[in-house]
Amino acid sequence: MSRRSNNSLAQHSAAIAWTAPQVVAHRLARMALAGPVLSARDRREFSRMSAEKVTAFYESWNAMFAQGLRIHQEMWSASLRDMWFPWQAHTYSPTRQMLALQSATSRILEQGMLPVRKRTVANARRLGRTRRRG
Repeated sequence: MSRRSNNSLAQHSAAIAWTAPQVVAHRLARMALAGPVLSARDRREFSRMSAEKVTAFYESWNAMFAQGLRIHQEMWSASLRDMWFPWQAHTYSPTRQMLALQSATSRILEQGMLPVRKRTVANARRLGRTRRRG
């Protein structure tokens, strides 16, 4: 697994871990202050909250699927290259194969977390600028 990929995955995880509780706290406070009668602003925010979760879920799965296809293509072309040009092939190493699979898994996870990270960071910024009205 490459150091860059590890750092990026850790950075995405840290950003989500830092901003998601801020967004949840803001929205829960807003729900508590809204009471039984919602304003137009609250209705928009609560419907946006539901819709963006579904959208982020599908974007995340789509990104992981696309990354998986890219990795599959890379591995398939490497095996074809080794088959057609055996004199240029790298020697088989279980350690190298394991590291390649770890790197592939990390890249898939990183792509899956990217849409979630973008949404949570954007929501934390947007909601941090708004006042909580009662």
